[in-house]
Amino acid sequence: MQKISMPWAFLDAVDGAALAVPPIEYKKNKVKRLQGYALTPNEIGCYLSHKEAWKCCVEENIPTLILEDDFVLTSDFERTLNILLNEVTEWDFVRLQGLYEVPFKQVLEQSGLFLVKNQGDAVGATAYLLKPRIAMQLIKHSVDIYEPVDHFLEHHQKHGLEFLAIRPYPIDITRAKSTIADRSERAPVRGLQKHVRSVARIVDRMFSKEPWFPK
Repeated sequence: MQKISMPWAFLDAVDGAALAVPPIEYKKNKVKRLQGYALTPNEIGCYLSHKEAWKCCVEENIPTLILEDDFVLTSDFERTLNILLNEVTEWDFVRLQGLYEVPFKQVLEQSGLFLVKNQGDAVGATAYLLKPRIAMQLIKHSVDIYEPVDHFLEHHQKHGLEFLAIRPYPIDITRAKSTIADRSERAPVRGLQKHVRSVARIVDRMFSKEPWFPK
């Protein structure tokens, strides 16, 4: 970050593995019932860390760039950010990196910058730019934590927000081994467990004012 001219600061992240008890936002039994698996301590910590960054965005009341610790800036990064902040107004949240390649539809071209709408879930929360209004919405819908934060960002049915992206992405990742998941691979939910989960989600939609998985 010292290579660019923009102001920046470290945010003390939440170490999920160091939490003595789960945060109030995390209801373990309900998560296992509606999600099919429990979140790991570090997934919870990662989510809480992003939530703290959203709060900073609201408190400062300025567009805020949020970066995880495994980012790599491309040579076009600073130019991209300058265009977004000074020439383009048609955005509220912009994804600047994605883990998966997905189809996309161009929304706007400005000074050689391509603002697009991803047509799939790129996932990953390494780098994104958002405005205070969107940060407030994300905080509002994070009263409960029940999925990894990058999945929540893609969960448009829940928070009602549609996000844009810059393609090609102006930020990459180091591809260092992540410690967030605390597991080599999450087994997919299948069979009877999947049917039980589906029924639990239907019941939640019927009786909850804020269902976790709205249609």
